[in-house]
Amino acid sequence: MPTATLPRSLRLGDLEVPVPVVLAPMAGVTNAAFRQLCAEQGAGLYVCEMITSRGIVEGDKTSLSMLTFAPNETVRSVQLYGIDPIHVGRAVEILCADHGVDHVDLNFGCPVPKVTRKGGGAALPWKDTLLGEILTAAVSAAQPYGVPVTMKTRKGIDDDHLTYLDSGRIAQETGCAAIALHGRTAVQHYSGQADWDAIGELKAAVDIPVLGNGDIWEAADAIRMVEHTGCDGVVVGRGCLGRPWLFRDLAAAFSSEHVVGLPTLGEVAAVMRRHTELLSGILGEERGCIEFRKHIAWYLKGFAAGKDVRNRLGMVSSLADLDDLLSRLDPTEPYPVAELGTPRGRQGTPKKVSVPDGWLDSRDIVAPMDPAAEDGTSGG
Repeated sequence: MPTATLPRSLRLGDLEVPVPVVLAPMAGVTNAAFRQLCAEQGAGLYVCEMITSRGIVEGDKTSLSMLTFAPNETVRSVQLYGIDPIHVGRAVEILCADHGVDHVDLNFGCPVPKVTRKGGGAALPWKDTLLGEILTAAVSAAQPYGVPVTMKTRKGIDDDHLTYLDSGRIAQETGCAAIALHGRTAVQHYSGQADWDAIGELKAAVDIPVLGNGDIWEAADAIRMVEHTGCDGVVVGRGCLGRPWLFRDLAAAFSSEHVVGLPTLGEVAAVMRRHTELLSGILGEERGCIEFRKHIAWYLKGFAAGKDVRNRLGMVSSLADLDDLLSRLDPTEPYPVAELGTPRGRQGTPKKVSVPDGWLDSRDIVAPMDPAAEDGTSGG
């Protein structure tokens, strides 16, 4: 494929994103604290954790509590999950009218069984008529508020049930502002290698912006993806786990500026402290410290931090304890270059996708979808 000119920004309807980089929603990770931390590092669009449309419509407290935004989030971006056009449309209207949301992304890429077995996430685009009805409802609800609607999807359920080109056509026809493609099937989950050629094929097939997702571990990977596929921007997920400064590097790379050198362990420790401080500000100190524990292995991946300190960090429950333990790390230790360009977070192996009985027999919905299938919780 021909080399593409690097985009300097990303336009979604009337919304201008200064850097063509989007933080992918990750359940239990991309809360307001993490999004603020990433935004402090570099510009981009930072999307809230996935929320169910049913939870928004019914005023579920857990769902509404996720609509928390950091002071530096000038653009309120929410990813919504749903399988019923009426619920999705109503949820979009509530988000725009009552919560000042500036961008809505619809999730049709989640491969988690609790989502796909109900016909949602990565399973839903197989039902192309239903997909069109959901997108139409969302775009229509958002239009009076000038809020752009985008969708994220995968290549398909498996290699025998590919849907990404149909999804692109439907997204364009229904008025979506962009489509993001994770270059894996649902069967792959997060294993194997992302198919960037599919992203290029989708870009060639539609006129709306296409965002590429999959295997962006370093800023250089994002540039390679754009050059290989011609995509209009990138979506970054697991690559930023324990590395929020990746957004600083991405902003520099898309501006053709020099990427800042790798952080020392002391600089990483300072980011860890800031992350915990932000979590504590939202959840309270003890709960914030407990929530931070899941991030420790990502931050320290490849460093020679001692086993005792690592273990004790995994039990930290106060900022004072955190400060004491971080002070025991060698601040001059250089960043482990062997970790660069390698997968982070979950990978796993290919696995069968759970879908409703008879789901793959036809692309049509033969009976009304039950909106109660949305359980009001977020998915991965």
